Amino acid sequence: MGRLWRFGVLGILFAFGACHWLPDRESIRVLQDIAAGDGPSSLKVETPAPRRTEIRYQVAGRPYRADVYAPAVTPMAGIVLVPGVAEAGKDDPRLVAFATTLARARFRVLVPDIPGVRALKIQAQDAVAVVDAFLFLVSDDERLTGQRAGIGAFSYAVGPAVLAAMDLRIRDRVDFVLGVGGYYDLAQVLTFLTTGYFKEADGWRRLQPVEFGKWLFVASNLDRIEDPADRRTLQQIVERRLWEPGVPVDRLTARLGEEGSSVYALVNNRNPDRVPALIASLPEGIRRELAALNLAGRDMSTLTARLILVHGKEDAIIPYTESVALARAAPTGQASLHLVAGLSHVDVEPEKLDRRRLVKAVEALLAERRPRGDP
Repeated sequence: MGRLWRFGVLGILFAFGACHWLPDRESIRVLQDIAAGDGPSSLKVETPAPRRTEIRYQVAGRPYRADVYAPAVTPMAGIVLVPGVAEAGKDDPRLVAFATTLARARFRVLVPDIPGVRALKIQAQDAVAVVDAFLFLVSDDERLTGQRAGIGAFSYAVGPAVLAAMDLRIRDRVDFVLGVGGYYDLAQVLTFLTTGYFKEADGWRRLQPVEFGKWLFVASNLDRIEDPADRRTLQQIVERRLWEPGVPVDRLTARLGEEGSSVYALVNNRNPDRVPALIASLPEGIRRELAALNLAGRDMSTLTARLILVHGKEDAIIPYTESVALARAAPTGQASLHLVAGLSHVDVEPEKLDRRRLVKAVEALLAERRPRGDP
């Protein structure tokens, strides 16, 4: 299940073995260091190793664990990095490498341990953990008092990150949100996951979605189904279909009651026009959670953070049009959108990869290290 961390950032991580086509500037060295992992890179030669420390903290009586990645020199900015959906959570080796690179680039990085993502779930209550992590980050280190701070997230974690950035407790302190492969409208995401269709300006377009995505949706919502028999049966279907997409499950689907049948009807549907009605028929607990996580229809005027949005044009989990929609919903001038050809959630086509756009995205992130108050 650790493969889920690939959704969002791994395409970027392994696409930069060598970038000799541009001057040797910092953004390229940062990308090369991410790609290098534990291997050698020019950034490692030029910067002392950061220190990773596991800590425990409390906010409003809520206990947490986290890893702090501290630069060897004074940090220029802070960032809460939300782990991807993977059982290893904050300890996923690729996340560790990414956080370490950010620390080398003089970000003080806090990676909270969020039990939901380790259980392969993204849920609205995760936004509370992100808010608490951000509060701790900016209050724990006086060196960040006059420095900018933000939140970074990938794929489905982008939603809770944006919700956290709009929370009254921190919204005036969150300077930026880095979102890679994120979403805006969950109804459109479910349409794509189940049918492959997504809307562009001139109508429907279709890509082949990753089958894994829709079964992850079912798995993450099992505890919102009240009928225990339906929960057990759907769990069996998920276990079979996650690893063998074409395996017959007719005997299992025949056992499903009303709740389970409504969930299976959605993930088995191939007609995009039917999706709204199928979502409306889902169990109340699932509909309530979808509404809580959805960004579409929210008043985005309360968002004061700048959005740095990166999305692959060939994304087979969340279509790139979701980041386009999120950028449009943000207040005017607050979003920078970087649509990258040759990059998807899972795979990279090196010969098509638009490296220049990735460099521009990293430049936008590094620019957030300027002092607060600088335009």
